[in-house]
Parts: sequence; C-alpha cells; structure tokens
Amino acid sequence: MAISEKAADFLLRSRLADAEGGDVDALFELGVTYSTGRGGRSVDLIEAHKWFNLAALNGCTRGQQCRAEISVEMTAREIAEAQKQARAWLGMGQQRYAA
Repeated sequence: MAISEKAADFLLRSRLADAEGGDVDALFELGVTYSTGRGGRSVDLIEAHKWFNLAALNGCTRGQQCRAEISVEMTAREIAEAQKQARAWLGMGQQRYAA
C-alpha cells in the first residue's frame, strides 16, 4: 500500500529531526529512503551515501555495508560530494549544539 505524499513528507521530516537528535536508525533509514526511492523520493545515491556514511560513523554496520554497496554504482566525484555533504551536516550539528 502506497502512502500519500503528505504522509511521506511528514515521515521524512520526522526522520530528519530524529537524525539531528543523533538517532542512528534514522540516519540509516534516510540512506535507505534515498537509495531505494522509498516514500516517492527520487533515488539519489549521493544523498543516500551521505546518510549511510553518517550512520556508519555512528557505529551502524548496516550503514557501512549499504554505503559500500552503493559506492560501486557511483563515480569518485559523486562519492567525494557525498562525503563533503556528510562533513557539512556534521559541522552544522556542532554549531547547533555549541550555543
């Protein structure tokens, strides 16, 4: 059963909020969302790699495995961009909690 676009958007926003709070499962699920196009999202391997990388950095072995699996479908430039975005996301988190 497909969920509505409104419900999919709510779920994505919810997972993003959970990820900002340090929820490793949310990081992993965001990777799945973008690697599979779940919830009506377009497949975006750069975005998926970013989230799997962030999950892996937090000890998620499934994130490590999925990051490796999608990496074979990506160019070196795409992987570099995903890593850059992951670093930027981490940097935003440090600024958010530094206040």
